[in-house]
Amino acid sequence: MVSIHRRIFEDIEARIMSGAWPPGHRIPFEHELVQEYQCSRMTVNKALSALAERGMIIRRRKVGSFVAARQIDRTVMDIQDISTEAELAGHDHSYRILMRKIETLDAVTATQLGEPTGAEILRLHCLHAVDGKPNALERRIIMLAMVPSARTEGFASVPPGKWLLDMVPWSKARHVIRAVSADAATARLLETERGDACLTLIRQTWQNSRTVTYVEIIHPGDRFQFAGDFHPTERGVRDQLPRRSAS
Repeated sequence: MVSIHRRIFEDIEARIMSGAWPPGHRIPFEHELVQEYQCSRMTVNKALSALAERGMIIRRRKVGSFVAARQIDRTVMDIQDISTEAELAGHDHSYRILMRKIETLDAVTATQLGEPTGAEILRLHCLHAVDGKPNALERRIIMLAMVPSARTEGFASVPPGKWLLDMVPWSKARHVIRAVSADAATARLLETERGDACLTLIRQTWQNSRTVTYVEIIHPGDRFQFAGDFHPTERGVRDQLPRRSAS
């Protein structure tokens, strides 16, 4: 049986993630939640504290609690799209869609993503250039059950990563950074040599335990680096995902 404080947490989380409660929306006062859920103030406080720790709400003494800015701006694992990162660093960014195809998940990929075999997906390949030189090869899967509007989106003016961040809320992300050697097809697109070292960022994001998107972004190793900052927290030293920077 789900505890009351967990039910309060999940109810508020669902309203935030669905967009029903946008950033800045006031969360009901504690006494209102006590009445609604017929529980103690301590139980309500426990749920709100957990939401604040997750970065989903901001609590202000004597004022109340409010939905926090979008997860993109607050999460420890910072997610930014390639175009924004390039522009913030003072570089010109361009991209072109190499492949756009609606298909169904095969058994191997479904197992990898933890999603059902046969689920409809949009598969995208996109080549990014910084200052006119290829800088990243993006291979992405978008789950159409979670992002139905992607079915008709052509990404003509906004690259897939930026479009997703602007359009779709997410609640969890996982990143893996891996060194790989460029195969012939990758080397040709990135204008490097077959076997040259590349850095691959693998990212999967979820909304309420359902995959939103999975992407592999391959960068030529001689034109790219990951850099990160480390900050102490009350729970010790927690590291942030290394930020990408063109080199």
